[in-house]
Amino acid sequence: MYSEPMKQSFDIAVIGSGFGGISTALSLAENGLSVALFETLNYPGGCASTFTKSGFSFDAGATLSSGFAKNQLFARWISKYQLPVQLEWIDPVVHFRAPHLAINISSRPESLLDALCSLEGAPKTDLLRFFAHQARVAQTLWALIDEETLLPPINWNSLLKHIRRLPSYIPLFQDLGRSLHSVLERFQLGQFSPLTTYLDALCQITVQCNIAEAEALFALATMDYYSRGTAHIQGGMGVLARGLCHAFSSGGGNLHFSTRVKKLEPNPNHGWSLKTSRGTFSAQVVVANLLPGALRSLLPQEYSIPRSFEALQSQVQSGWGAAMLYMVAKTSKTSMAEHWQLVANRDQPFHSGNHVFSSISGSSESAQRGAEGFRTLTLSTHVPMKELFSYSPNQRSEFISQIQTTMRHTFNNHCPNWAAIIQKEFPASPRTFQRFTGRPEGFVGGIPKRVGLGQYLHLGPRKVGSNLFMVGDSTFPGQSALATAVGGTRVAKSVIDSWG
Repeated sequence: MYSEPMKQSFDIAVIGSGFGGISTALSLAENGLSVALFETLNYPGGCASTFTKSGFSFDAGATLSSGFAKNQLFARWISKYQLPVQLEWIDPVVHFRAPHLAINISSRPESLLDALCSLEGAPKTDLLRFFAHQARVAQTLWALIDEETLLPPINWNSLLKHIRRLPSYIPLFQDLGRSLHSVLERFQLGQFSPLTTYLDALCQITVQCNIAEAEALFALATMDYYSRGTAHIQGGMGVLARGLCHAFSSGGGNLHFSTRVKKLEPNPNHGWSLKTSRGTFSAQVVVANLLPGALRSLLPQEYSIPRSFEALQSQVQSGWGAAMLYMVAKTSKTSMAEHWQLVANRDQPFHSGNHVFSSISGSSESAQRGAEGFRTLTLSTHVPMKELFSYSPNQRSEFISQIQTTMRHTFNNHCPNWAAIIQKEFPASPRTFQRFTGRPEGFVGGIPKRVGLGQYLHLGPRKVGSNLFMVGDSTFPGQSALATAVGGTRVAKSVIDSWG
């Protein structure tokens, strides 16, 4: 499908074909620039890729995405390029299960509020007040994602729009630098366990920390994730990634799969030389869809980088890896895709198998996923990487094995009907996740959005050096396929504005 071009010199080189890299490359190519996109693996998508093992197709990590509603970024691209992407608007979007708690979350923003108010003894007045506040905050922040020209870098037209929106920004200031838990306490909901349990689980997979640690504005916005054009893609997220890569290639972009960039060297003419597994290329500008440490390893030791870049890598290392269970179930049952968020014990941390996100492919995907009559499952849980690295190699193996055993128990207890028909299982550690996604050491999700005003210091594209930019989930706006793709469009604009 993709042939390696002979051209060796480009205006822009993008390293990594996660959704941030794809978005950057496509946006730059749309502006008539000569762009090359390099990917170590032989398929795109990064943490939201789809891979094949033993004849079955699995989502490597991300299984759901927002951005498919009318006028959102992915919907616009699907329409513009006529991408062969089939969406499933499943309802409920997610089945949430914890001890003595079952909530089904639909695409209606009020579905969580309705479910909580229906519980016996629920503090309905406090819930109504809190969710009214949350809706105002979320609507304000999601507008920035839906209309990405409002994000930095901005022009005079964008600035005028922000001035007109100042009244909607006022409710944000009272939550700046506060944890989500402190906001719940303000509304007398800090001890209402059905809500705190749900939000602890949601925050763990979105802002990558619990409600006591989560910066409130990010957490309040992610509460609307399932109602912001969120859909399941038949065949997996990789279908969208491949479609966007095809659009990039068809529009004149140069796509290099199975091409690892091994070294970056500044050229005397202020451009860059890229030493790769398939030869040397040159570009005036480089955009790296990489974690900070991975980019640092490509640069000469003497290359000067900002101090904030070193701090960024430290923040990434304070985050999470992934332990996975890829499963195959044999069933004649005909139904749409299902997504289950499962908690075994409310009193234990929501990681290491105690909290599992399970995605099950729909029966209509069987031709894309494997043999007829089979469904594929992706089960994931967070792994605390600092703890993992504190062990010896043998201890790490045992640690991951224990986590996967806990994952099975959590899944079996909450989804016994599915557990009973599992035919195959392929366990994966953070190292396996690295192999499937290209993420160094198996890190996931970028930087935890922990409480603090420091989260707002870098709200625009991150420039690392002369004609060198970063994109991806470790830079603003952060986690999720949509957020990284929106970040890519902003990096592309920044490159065009600064380079010409």
